Amino acid sequence: MMTPELTVLALAGLLQGLQFAAFSVAANMQVGPRVAMGPRDHAPALTGTAGRLQRALNNHFEGLILFTLAVVVVTLGGQASGATTACAWIYLAARILYVPAYVFGWVPWRSVIWAVGFAATMLMILAALF
Repeated sequence: MMTPELTVLALAGLLQGLQFAAFSVAANMQVGPRVAMGPRDHAPALTGTAGRLQRALNNHFEGLILFTLAVVVVTLGGQASGATTACAWIYLAARILYVPAYVFGWVPWRSVIWAVGFAATMLMILAALF
């Protein structure tokens, strides 16, 4: 049976897939199928919604690396607890909220939401150590 932290990691992976699909659709609409299917040796800069979705996707790749590390350390270290479970769910909620916050330019909330997800990840790692 999976720990709650592993379940949240799986859901975060699905979120990443959804973000990738949203970005791909927006980018294809912006540059057209000929450019999208080409070799993109000189990839066009994406702007507007497509650019924001791309940056939010890349940001989640970065955050997902640390979150995955936190889940692995907690799970393999046998340190799962109510606190680490809560942190995992907080991370996922923050990442879900981060996408519209980025796309719609919620200032300063985008940064606050990012900080909440980052803090939850760091707290998970600290919880595994102590």
